[in-house]
Amino acid sequence: MRKFLVPLCSAALLSLLPLSGRASSGPAAAEPWSDTEAGFPSATQRPEAPQPLSLAAAIERALSAHPRLRAAAFEVEASDGAVRQAALPPNPTLSLEQEDTRRETRTVTVLLSQPLEIGGQRAARTELARRGRDLAQAELDAVRTELRAEVVQAFFAALLAQERVRTAEESLRIAGDGAGATARRVAAGKLSPIDETRARVAVSTARIEWRQAQAEQLAARHALAAAVGMDESAIGALDGRAESLPPLPDAAEIARRMAEAPALRRARLDVEQAQAAYELARTRRIPDVTVSLGAKRSQEIGRSQAVIGVSLPLPLFDRNQGAQREALKRRQAAEQRAEAESQRLRAEVLSAADELRARADEAEALRRDVLPGAREAYIAASRGFELGKFGFLDVLDAQRTWLQARTQLLDALAKAYRGQADLDRRLGAPVQQP
Repeated sequence: MRKFLVPLCSAALLSLLPLSGRASSGPAAAEPWSDTEAGFPSATQRPEAPQPLSLAAAIERALSAHPRLRAAAFEVEASDGAVRQAALPPNPTLSLEQEDTRRETRTVTVLLSQPLEIGGQRAARTELARRGRDLAQAELDAVRTELRAEVVQAFFAALLAQERVRTAEESLRIAGDGAGATARRVAAGKLSPIDETRARVAVSTARIEWRQAQAEQLAARHALAAAVGMDESAIGALDGRAESLPPLPDAAEIARRMAEAPALRRARLDVEQAQAAYELARTRRIPDVTVSLGAKRSQEIGRSQAVIGVSLPLPLFDRNQGAQREALKRRQAAEQRAEAESQRLRAEVLSAADELRARADEAEALRRDVLPGAREAYIAASRGFELGKFGFLDVLDAQRTWLQARTQLLDALAKAYRGQADLDRRLGAPVQQP
């Protein structure tokens, strides 16, 4: 029992040391500390660690079990029921009539009447229901596209938040190294105590940024779990490259995908549905014919007589004129909405594509030119400070410039992936899956 208590007490005493003492002990003193990293089992540690999550696995999980997608699929199944109902013919009618109540003179008539839709109403009604089913299917595809874009955006947001935590941890380690070196040089009388105070402030600032990065990472993982539709505890480390740029579509690919964009597809289906409704209204100008067949039993003549009848409404006043005009104008309105949607989508897609290229160029410039130069400047300032050629303010300025460049790179990558998600949301998922 004692061999476990001694390391635990030592760890507790180390965590209570003042900042300057920990900083003077080297880089490890400024790194975030946890019992799990030290090798001690945590009371809340799960028996099985969550598995790493890749983008492809996140998309597959969301597209297979997300409640929004299942709800849209149920709408498609409901539309199938509407098509089946529309294709059914009208039911026949069985009627029984009796004339007189005296047995000697009463007459009983039994008729079976069947309405006949001679104007093509059944086919037009079925076609309208099919257009409704196609629209529900298009809505399902749109939800799938929207969900995929949300997963891509949430995944890279969480991945970049994970990278921000690593950057903040490295910043905290660097600040701790600088504080330790500054404390030793102050103790040797080579620096002013003011520099040690500045070093402590830099460590405190780095620790605040690290905690803020952790909070942002937690929020990003919450959003990712909601987008994927799974428990956050089942999501391990994210498997992906945070600094990889999203693919940039060319003009030909944008034009091809724009022709099959979910919004345009739904607009075209709205026009087709309105056209089917107009055709149904036109068929209803022809009234249905009702054919009757039965038997009549008369007690006076002592035998049964066949009864055959045909009834046809006379379309003298109501020829469904108002409904036809309503359906026609609704079709014309749907055509105009489709045209407006095409113009709006084109403007938004071109703007989003230009924004994506600009953010990708910014990220590439930061990664290729700014970040290496800032890192070399920081390394040179650190070495010069160790040799006594530069002051501590020069090191802090170089460190701040380097970390700001890394932060700008992560911000540019985040905006680039948001732009890619916006494009995929408007144009639909690309053919090549991640």
